[in-house]
Amino acid sequence: MKITVIGAGNVGATTAQRLVDRQLANEVVLVDVLEGVPQGKALDMFESTPVEMTDVRVIGTNGYDETTASDIVVITAGIARKPGMSRDDLMNTNSAIVKSCTEAAVAKSPNAIVIVVSNPLDVMTYVAMKVGKLPRNRVMGMAGVLDTARFRSFIALELNVSVEDVTAFVLGGHGDSMVPLPRYSTVAGIPITELLPQSAIDRLVKRTRDGGIEIVNFLKTGSAYYAPSSAAVQMVEAIVKDKKRILPCAAYLQGEYGITNTFAGVPVKLGRKGIEEIIQIKLNPDEQAALTKSASDVTAQIAKLAL
Repeated sequence: MKITVIGAGNVGATTAQRLVDRQLANEVVLVDVLEGVPQGKALDMFESTPVEMTDVRVIGTNGYDETTASDIVVITAGIARKPGMSRDDLMNTNSAIVKSCTEAAVAKSPNAIVIVVSNPLDVMTYVAMKVGKLPRNRVMGMAGVLDTARFRSFIALELNVSVEDVTAFVLGGHGDSMVPLPRYSTVAGIPITELLPQSAIDRLVKRTRDGGIEIVNFLKTGSAYYAPSSAAVQMVEAIVKDKKRILPCAAYLQGEYGITNTFAGVPVKLGRKGIEEIIQIKLNPDEQAALTKSASDVTAQIAKLAL
């Protein structure tokens, strides 16, 4: 198993480190345009493997020859958000970056499964699919896993319970129109609608939607990377180990949930072939309307692209 991570910034480097620590590949390749940065970080990671007892080769490079025949490519490249900047503000700059990265990576690894982490997430996943000419089962966006993890964290804090007992679902686009689903969010199987008043649920939903910018405002000069990297690696693990996990990911919809020709976060089954099934859960009218609007927002942004 060979995995390439494109982008050696905070998200990319942390993703690569987690892949190495979990020994999810025989070889991890870290790519970045900055001379010396991926090489230095990769060497540092490799020197940690004797201590961690993880027999993984780690390579840093500024080119793509070393990525040849990768099984999975994780794209994290792009500029990060700053205070006052929306995910949509990143679109023009990051679409050019994701386009060039995808073209170069797919040329060397035409059979790879591609996971996009760059923001604005849903639009960048569309860019990767179109320029890479990838089938929809082999390209997906990391968003729902991250948004769901944030929702789970906030529920656990609110109820003072273990995060291990909290399950949740957040669907839709990765942004202000994401759709947390309290009805499908539980603590040890008990719906949170039976454990929390609606006012508290509304507060947690809002904090989940604002989860990214909350961290950006604290950091001032960067954005989240610990939780995003964990979310990306959970998706990689499901694919590498053919776990058939049901996870919320940005998938290209062709009629599912009444949505066509755009990316939106929905529950999918992840296995060795990538997205092996899109799970269609029953939504009430308000939830369906919110998901439809979220997908429409993504479609509107895609329409602005010049590919």
